[in-house]
Amino acid sequence: MFVGGTDTTSTTLEWVMAELMKNPNVMKKVQKEIRNVVGKKAKIDMKDVDEMNYLKCVIKETLRLHPAVPLLVPRRTRSKISLGGYEIPSNIMVFFNSWAIHRDPEVWEKPEEFVPERFEKSSADFKSQDFEYIPFGFGRRGCPGMAFAVASIVDLVANLLCWFDWKLPDGENAENLDMDEVYGLTVFKKAPLRVFPIFRNFESQVDRV
Repeated sequence: MFVGGTDTTSTTLEWVMAELMKNPNVMKKVQKEIRNVVGKKAKIDMKDVDEMNYLKCVIKETLRLHPAVPLLVPRRTRSKISLGGYEIPSNIMVFFNSWAIHRDPEVWEKPEEFVPERFEKSSADFKSQDFEYIPFGFGRRGCPGMAFAVASIVDLVANLLCWFDWKLPDGENAENLDMDEVYGLTVFKKAPLRVFPIFRNFESQVDRV
């Protein structure tokens, strides 16, 4: 469980940063929220994180486009059913592809685009049972580490964006950032993300944000 949680968290963190680097307007917006909430404090606490609503939308949108484990824990049918024009026999193993569900154009507007704002007024949540948004699975076989994973990734991203600005290497630009995926137990970037941190003189610049 420890190894699995580490891998999925690090993969998600890389996708969050990749999407933010590719979408600089989103990066500016979420950094502004984080820095305004933190103010001139030297440390981010959980009360601060609770107020970072747009950051949570960024995390949700990242997990919509890049669920760490796209094929959920399989189920086995208990009886013969007809679903979507397909006859599914009983006692057969069924896999749920959350990656495909999250990009269904009949459910999501502009499904291939990174738009965190879609979650600002959406009821979709990590625990939802509407089967349109299931990055952690659902039911009794949902991810047991969901709460820990969400808290970890939100805290990590908040700290990375609060204290640092980020820059792509010379010769690379946001428009051409490689977002290809490699499938395995987790879906990770084919080309690892390379970025340079720039420490922010927070006390002298926070008032300008």
